[in-house]
Amino acid sequence: MLTNFFTVAFRNIFKHKIFSFINIIGLAIGMAAGLLILQYVRFELSYDKFEANGPNIYRIQLDRYNDGKLSTQWAAGTAGIGPVVKDGLPEVTNLTRLHAWQAIMSYQDKEFREEKMFWANEGFLPMFGYPILKGSAKDALKDVDQVVLTASSARKYFGNDEPIGKTILMNKKEPFKVTAVIPDPPANTHLKFSMLLSFSTWQKFINDPATTQWGWDGWFAYIQVRPGTNPIALEKKINALSESRWGKEMKENKQDMVFHLQPLASIHLSPNYMMDAEVNGDGTAVRFLLIIALFIVVIAWINYVNLATARSIQRAKEVGIRKTLGSLRRQLIGQFLFESFLINTIAAILAIGLIAAGLPVFNAVAGKSLNYSLLATSSFWSTLAIIFVSGTLLAGLYPAFVLSSFKPITVLKGKLTATSHGSFLRQALVVGQFAASVLLMVGTFTVYRQLNFMQKQNLGMNIDRTLVLKGPRVLDSTYDNKLTGFRDEVLRIPGVHYITSSTEVPGRKVDWNAGGIKEVGADATKQRQYRVIGIDYDFVPAFGMKILAGRNFSRDFRSDTGAVIFNEAAIKNMGFRTPQEVLNKRIDFWGKQYTIVGIVSNHHQESLREAYDAHIFRLIPDANTYYSLKLTGDQANNAAIIEGVKTRFKSFFPGNPFEYFYLEDHYAAQYKSDQQFGQTFSLFAGLAIFVSCLGLLGLASFVTTQRTKEIGIRKISGAGVGNILTLLTKDFMRPILISFLIATPLTWLALEKWLENYAFRISLTAGLFIGPAILILLVALLTITTQTLKAANANPVKSLRTE
Repeated sequence: MLTNFFTVAFRNIFKHKIFSFINIIGLAIGMAAGLLILQYVRFELSYDKFEANGPNIYRIQLDRYNDGKLSTQWAAGTAGIGPVVKDGLPEVTNLTRLHAWQAIMSYQDKEFREEKMFWANEGFLPMFGYPILKGSAKDALKDVDQVVLTASSARKYFGNDEPIGKTILMNKKEPFKVTAVIPDPPANTHLKFSMLLSFSTWQKFINDPATTQWGWDGWFAYIQVRPGTNPIALEKKINALSESRWGKEMKENKQDMVFHLQPLASIHLSPNYMMDAEVNGDGTAVRFLLIIALFIVVIAWINYVNLATARSIQRAKEVGIRKTLGSLRRQLIGQFLFESFLINTIAAILAIGLIAAGLPVFNAVAGKSLNYSLLATSSFWSTLAIIFVSGTLLAGLYPAFVLSSFKPITVLKGKLTATSHGSFLRQALVVGQFAASVLLMVGTFTVYRQLNFMQKQNLGMNIDRTLVLKGPRVLDSTYDNKLTGFRDEVLRIPGVHYITSSTEVPGRKVDWNAGGIKEVGADATKQRQYRVIGIDYDFVPAFGMKILAGRNFSRDFRSDTGAVIFNEAAIKNMGFRTPQEVLNKRIDFWGKQYTIVGIVSNHHQESLREAYDAHIFRLIPDANTYYSLKLTGDQANNAAIIEGVKTRFKSFFPGNPFEYFYLEDHYAAQYKSDQQFGQTFSLFAGLAIFVSCLGLLGLASFVTTQRTKEIGIRKISGAGVGNILTLLTKDFMRPILISFLIATPLTWLALEKWLENYAFRISLTAGLFIGPAILILLVALLTITTQTLKAANANPVKSLRTE
């Protein structure tokens, strides 16, 4: 029987080459696209799931409230919560405290700026289970001046030499003894670092009691709990503990804190909170890509069902003869399911080839680094098996039952030919296919419109032709004089128009968050939180910021060391409506009073996903985080300018690596994930539409073949080519037009939900739907016309001879 199944199946595949080709190519593209997307999604969902203790690890996330209103949300929250929870709740078995840090680390003549370090307590290694490559885990982070290196950091500083016991210096001053080497953090963890510095050293630097305060944020707290602990109940206990410990003090300041427990594996696709260890993944984008993967695979299955049922009349006689000769219905079902199995097998083999060929393209478009090793993973093959079995059964069962249900007498008398068996289902499936295509195409247009909108908005400051140097960390008591000399020397370089120092530059969230700020004389209910940026005298003019009222900082006013500049969002945050109202007001700022001497317009410090922040600019002329150089003249001179700046930097700040970036590139990097999502979305949306049109091509070819004799009679009766085209096309256009009506409201709701992620966004207009709809309609019409035009132009004499 199996041999017979093979024989009949191959005979049908080769006899109907066009339909077989369409089915196999459509299924192969659907499988390949679905598998690639699912591997990407699997990677995004795999973050931190490799941790042995992962199911029992939670991060304590903090929401701060001022006068009952949510003000800030922190990934790295208050310093004091970790010890309070560890000491006060028996369910908590271990605590990890982390504080992000940057410094110049050196060993002998090797010096590097390390920007991914953490101060970590001794609970880190046992909680996160990193194996020890060298040294010992015991007491590795217990004492002051200890450091644990990753394998790549150890090679960077020590090459092939033994690192254990050796000393590296922080900022050429503080010595740290290497106690252990651990593997590099994997790509799928949200906690990536190059070194771990002993937390006790940080406590020595800043005075130990300060690390138990409730008002100092920037501290990650991870807790490991006993298996079976209810996280909801534990969360309530943490908030009750916080209230008992600091409630009175918080009420006096009209503030409140609410803590939440984040499961370790959920952090990567959670919203981005303040001071997150890295920019999190986009959960919405992952869900959208999952939908695309489902759409493409289902569209390919629909093609198979449509073409199989459309060809039912052609195969009806075969079924009738087989039944007359004694074939049972289950045997016929087995035959047709075997054909589905065979076609899906060929498609699966082709899909693997498409994945191997298309992986570099996918990586380039999606910004991922999937490699061919994924073909050897169990998850890849299990996913392929699920898609294969589902496709074989879901796409094969319905046609098998339809074809095997024909009655021999009806079929052999030719009475089935005139029926519309399965026509409604085919039209419904075409509606579903093109509704999905409309959603994907409109989604693609919307993603690119939103991205284009964000990239072309006025930022409120000029970041063009800006070269940013990372400031020196190795400093001495003569830094102020050196900075003045460096500025003067750099300004003598042809092509450098401005040099300005600051604690921040556009393109990242401001780290300096200051709470408890209010107008002098106002009560505690008026305290608010602000983002503070330290700048020198030239920052405002260098970046072309618009002064709405008052003035910029000036060297002519010695009192400006006690002055601040507000932006528009800051004055609204303080309760004022116009710049003039707040000018020359005095504020309480961490125990000191400052005068508001100017108000500048809002600027987009971050991408347009984020709303304007309330910014306070403080005069810090010797800021050493960033030096921004505004360049003029021909860009071809940039290399010479950089070389000149490097020479002077090394002269004035020895022991510091010279590192720089262009601010435009730095700012644009915020949109990289959006661009990659747009490219990925459009690629697979195009594939979905292509597969839909393949199915439409097959249906058009079949229908025109079935109506060949009718077309010949109509032409002899005087019908023109236009009449024939209209006749054959309208039956296909009807379900496509219905698909637009169904897809439009669903697409509108989905895109409105997606656009909620952006503080500054486009509006959904009719044009966003009409353009893609017309494009899909034209592609579908062109697809159909390639078949119907051939039939309309055929010789009617030959048409009438068709059996």
